Amino acid sequence: MIARRDTGAQATALWWLFLVTGGAWILFSIIVFRFDWSSVSSIAILFGIVLLGASLNEVVNATRANGGWRLAHGALAAVFGIIGIIAFFHPGDTFEALAALISFYFVFKGLFDVILSIFQRHAIDLWWLRLLLGLLEVGLGFWAAGDFGHQAILLVVFVGVAALTRGITEILFGFSLRRSEPST
Repeated sequence: MIARRDTGAQATALWWLFLVTGGAWILFSIIVFRFDWSSVSSIAILFGIVLLGASLNEVVNATRANGGWRLAHGALAAVFGIIGIIAFFHPGDTFEALAALISFYFVFKGLFDVILSIFQRHAIDLWWLRLLLGLLEVGLGFWAAGDFGHQAILLVVFVGVAALTRGITEILFGFSLRRSEPST
């Protein structure tokens, strides 16, 4: 029990790390929205970068999780990593699969954020912000599932929104860790 308490205190002391990673995700989303990504290959490679970053995030989350959550984060990290690598080697094929993949990503991540915000509503002051973010992600997921009509710019927007929402949730998590940090 003492070792688990020490590990929790060490993880809580690294609250600032989530602010840094959240800021990096937000910076990346600004870059995505700022530049003109008009080729199919660029969009697929950009999506691969986002997935590799998400995979790394999930690996970090798996190291802090317990029980089944550790397995879930590990599996999600593996899936994100594999798909991210495939995006680099087959960008043309990847582009066609992006619409379906990103719709599933937004729906599942949005549902996860909604459920997590409801469970944490008594522990975190800004739980409603995560709830709104989750609902937005679910809505974007269903919109992404529709027919794009080969509109490449829409996929760029979805990649940018994915990075932006990831950054916001990382920052919210960092502040929730900071709040739960034991005072010295």
